Amino acid sequence: MTVLHRVIATALLLTPAGVAWAQPDGAPPAVVAARTALPAARTAQPVWEAGIGFSGLTLPDYRGADRRRSYLLPLPYLVYRSPHLSLDRGGLKAELLDRGRLELDFSVNLSVPVRSDGNPAREGMPGLRPSLEFGPQLLAELWTSGDGRRKLQLQLPLRYAFALTRSMRDVGFIFHPRLALDIRDVAGQPGWNLGLIAGPLFASARHHDYFYSVDPQYATASRPAYRAGGGYGGLQWTAAVSKRFTRHWFGAFVRIDQLRGAVFADSPLVQKTNTLSAGFAYSWIFAESAERIARR
Repeated sequence: MTVLHRVIATALLLTPAGVAWAQPDGAPPAVVAARTALPAARTAQPVWEAGIGFSGLTLPDYRGADRRRSYLLPLPYLVYRSPHLSLDRGGLKAELLDRGRLELDFSVNLSVPVRSDGNPAREGMPGLRPSLEFGPQLLAELWTSGDGRRKLQLQLPLRYAFALTRSMRDVGFIFHPRLALDIRDVAGQPGWNLGLIAGPLFASARHHDYFYSVDPQYATASRPAYRAGGGYGGLQWTAAVSKRFTRHWFGAFVRIDQLRGAVFADSPLVQKTNTLSAGFAYSWIFAESAERIARR
């Protein structure tokens, strides 16, 4: 896993409430294009911001793996905002439609690469290259509190994925309908935001095949050949907190993936039906533009 891959995956993973995040799900974790505590109205924000920080992550190799890796990584803080395009902790977002309670945007997510060495379940199998996912996301606001501090949103991202190999292997589609509850000034603490997201995952056979199939040439006595099908891929639950100070930003998340009932749950590569991901990040914002733009 290169430093560049780690940094990109970290940025996607630590999106507050985010968390399209960088594991096959989708995701990371670039994912993941959910946002915590969006203001009820547009506000004037800098066109660009720049900073640097660090992050800590603990992640399973993939959803269902019992092999876990931990990272302490540098984390760049880069934000760009234009009338219809933004780049921030939630990744790249293009606003295609904004009609009050209904939005359509374009999101991107990146999964982390997986090395087979050190993972007994995949021993002797090729490693997994990172997969890039992109596609439209429909956002529907279902409820907003009278003071605008709490919001319930239905998020419907549909992403196409391909593995970053020389042949750019097609690894299918991911659909991740979910409910997102955003709470600003949680517990009466100004600036502290809480995001809660839950929803099932569905993916095509090509996507599940990439992560959970075992070709006959890699079959062993303890790892029979297996072909994953398309359909239900389990549930994902995420909780995240964040706060933006004047020149600093802090965020943390916990995610649980439940694979009970998933179409690939009987794959020999699935050792656990519940996996936990967690992380935190801190950034110091040292520069921003004098020009402002009205954005959510």
